[in-house]
Amino acid sequence: MGDRGRPFLAVDIVIVRKDETFVLVKRLNPPFEDHYALPGGFVEFGETVESAAVREAKEETGLEVKLTRIVGVYSNPNRDPRGHVVSIVFLADEVGGELRSGSDAREVKAFMDAPSKLAFDHQQILEDAFKLLGKK
Repeated sequence: MGDRGRPFLAVDIVIVRKDETFVLVKRLNPPFEDHYALPGGFVEFGETVESAAVREAKEETGLEVKLTRIVGVYSNPNRDPRGHVVSIVFLADEVGGELRSGSDAREVKAFMDAPSKLAFDHQQILEDAFKLLGKK
């Protein structure tokens, strides 16, 4: 992945709903098929990371979101088995839309607690996000 060995740039979004649950998608495709993951995806050429996060949230969950802050930048070269992917992770509040799965997801679901079977490094990302939110 990546042009001339350069990493790909991605975004992931921790969407907090009005009832304080958060949204995960069950992956339809490898890697991590049938694992839950944060909504997210690759930044398109000419797109800001903020626009990519809002777009990916809508495409994968049906929800309109307002980005509230950055959780962090996750850049471990081994975080994605397809290649080196750097992800900027945002916290976002749900502001509209209707929860429904998009084309890349088997299902989309709101959780109060993280399931045990998470894709990529999303367990660590959720732990970091929960610290920012003051949750355990």
